[in-house]
Amino acid sequence: MLSAASNLSMARLTSRYFILAISLALGAIPSFFPLRAQAPTTTEIIPVSEIQAGMKGYAYTIFAGDQVERFELEVIGVMPNFLGPQQSIILVQLTGPKVEHTGVVAGMSGSPVYIDGRLAGALSLKLGVFTKEPIGGVTPIEDVMRPQPQTQASAEVYTPQPARPTQRTQSPEVPESPRQQFSLPQDAASRTSLPTGSALEPIETPLVFSGYQPEALRQFASQLQSFGFVAAQGGTAPARPDDGHLVAGDMAGMVLVQGDSSIASACTVTAVRANQVFLCGHPFLSLGDVQFPMARTEVVTTLSSALASTKIVNVGAPIGTITGDHLTAVTGKLGVPPPMIPIDLALAVGGIEKKLHFEMVNQPKLTPLLIGLTVFNGLTQNSLYGEGTTLHFTGEIDVHGHAPVRLENTFAPGDAFSPDGLPIALSIQNAFNRLFTNTQEAPVFDGIHIRVESVPGHNSFNIESAWLEKGEAAPGETLRVRVLLRPYRGAARIEETTVRVPDQATRGTMLRVLVTDGDMLNRASRGFAFGGAAGGWASLDQLIALLNRERRNDRLYVGLFVPSPTLLWDDKDLPNIPQSQINMIDGRPTPGTVQILRESLASESSIPLGGPVTGVISLNLQIR
Repeated sequence: MLSAASNLSMARLTSRYFILAISLALGAIPSFFPLRAQAPTTTEIIPVSEIQAGMKGYAYTIFAGDQVERFELEVIGVMPNFLGPQQSIILVQLTGPKVEHTGVVAGMSGSPVYIDGRLAGALSLKLGVFTKEPIGGVTPIEDVMRPQPQTQASAEVYTPQPARPTQRTQSPEVPESPRQQFSLPQDAASRTSLPTGSALEPIETPLVFSGYQPEALRQFASQLQSFGFVAAQGGTAPARPDDGHLVAGDMAGMVLVQGDSSIASACTVTAVRANQVFLCGHPFLSLGDVQFPMARTEVVTTLSSALASTKIVNVGAPIGTITGDHLTAVTGKLGVPPPMIPIDLALAVGGIEKKLHFEMVNQPKLTPLLIGLTVFNGLTQNSLYGEGTTLHFTGEIDVHGHAPVRLENTFAPGDAFSPDGLPIALSIQNAFNRLFTNTQEAPVFDGIHIRVESVPGHNSFNIESAWLEKGEAAPGETLRVRVLLRPYRGAARIEETTVRVPDQATRGTMLRVLVTDGDMLNRASRGFAFGGAAGGWASLDQLIALLNRERRNDRLYVGLFVPSPTLLWDDKDLPNIPQSQINMIDGRPTPGTVQILRESLASESSIPLGGPVTGVISLNLQIR
């Protein structure tokens, strides 16, 4: 027999289970069940003028997976004119077990902050390092959603992708402000004299490298650091049907490289209005209006560190276009991503060839660095690659609406402790630097094709001596030239070629025979027009023509120079030009587009050697 007390306890227990069952059926899950946090449904914002110290609030971000989680915060105060004139910052302290353990995390920038139940802004700044309290700065929402000046390209409308049904709520809408936004220099923080730990700095936006090894990144470390990148290793995630359905607190970023390896940024979504997305709460690189693919990112885990906590992420498929990179936000649109530059890289070793494919953004500041890094990584981290071989590369850069740029050179392994594949990457990077720095036309690239062949051994040659078959010749005569070459750790050998004296050579004059490598003959015949002075070209076609005329480094060249001026005008060589014509045009062309050399290249010949050539010998030839 049960006592009355026992009967009462059993009744209460039964009642609790009944209530729990009803709650589950109605969707009212108790708080001890793990749930994905939901952003408020309010469309209201709270202006910075209403925010006071001591006010409580909360924010949303992802610590792992795709689960948006809520954490609490308290307003410390408002800092007017912090970022610049009329650019205030809300200083807050984060509270709760997770954020007190991790602090402000790289990748958390853009986390939507709500105060008094209304959207206040985007978490964007952190205070110092090794701090005992997680203190951050919030960019006010009026500044985050302030419209930026847009180019025609960035204003293009994309069709949004359909979103799957979900319980996630859309971010609130906010009225737009007519004020204009400008960017501050990237290195402003580095010039501050504030002591460590007392400066508010942008929360790091991880630049996620997938398929890139640390050894490859180290070779380009100085260039990466000059952009302020915080490199992080990560992976890629397969596309999902709901990738294009973003809400506040999700993770997304801009894609710089994709394919067999990828580079992408990752930060938190502040708000989504229709198909427009606001992220980060601060700039990525202050690039202004851009056209980069936007991708969803998945947080694998959050790494807690006393120095710098960060999110480890996988980058998903593109879901739209990043259209702006400005002082107070990165902005984008859901829909069709913009086109990228397709890149094909092939490495051939002993009859076996391995091909890689990448796609890259077309951006003057980033593309040269990205192509150099990607080619170097794809080459040296290739399973067929090995040090100690001679590398011959050929390439073609397809420029939209123009002739292709043809690349070809050979590089031998060096004795210095430097990867043998690095010169190839730097050579290709230099070609893109020169194409982008022309001031006449912004190049658009349809594709890049690069093939590298690895040949066993160290094939390189140094010019030790040279001589003519005789010291004088008549106009129109052809002379033999012999050259003594010293291969790398091998016996010297003699190569022979010829030069022809021009018919119009004046009797009694002294000509110069230059025996040299391709680089030196380029400089001797083109002056400062060789090596990158692109600003004076009247067209991109002229620059491409000059690039395609540059001599290769794996040939021995013999050039015959006559003592008459050469006029170089844009991409045109005008040898033996009369002094009267030089005086007539002197000062008329745009400065920098014309130069005059004291000699003219009358004829040349070359011998392919299969390896890089270095050295220079100058010989005199008397015309009898």
